[in-house]
Amino acid sequence: MLRLMTAAVITLLALPAAASSDDAWEAFRAEVDSACRALIIGPGEPTVEVEPFGSASYGVALITLALPEGASERYACVFDKQSSAAELAGPFPEPEAAESE
Repeated sequence: MLRLMTAAVITLLALPAAASSDDAWEAFRAEVDSACRALIIGPGEPTVEVEPFGSASYGVALITLALPEGASERYACVFDKQSSAAELAGPFPEPEAAESE
């Protein structure tokens, strides 16, 4: 009986955490998006796709920058969950350019 009550109490205590979990993940994604957008310098409009949860230590986003002449560049952005620092890698070469190398 005691075990059953203990399990019930633990389950009830976990409910508020589960409810705020979606809000916390949404805030995390917004923070990654904002930090990564701040690193983009230059012409064009960035599209930022944040991986919903990241790894244990990092958030990750794929950024596509639409350039004025119709081309685009792709970047990877890594966000440190501990320090909230973001770093940008890339741009990745165009797929056809990468195949010819």
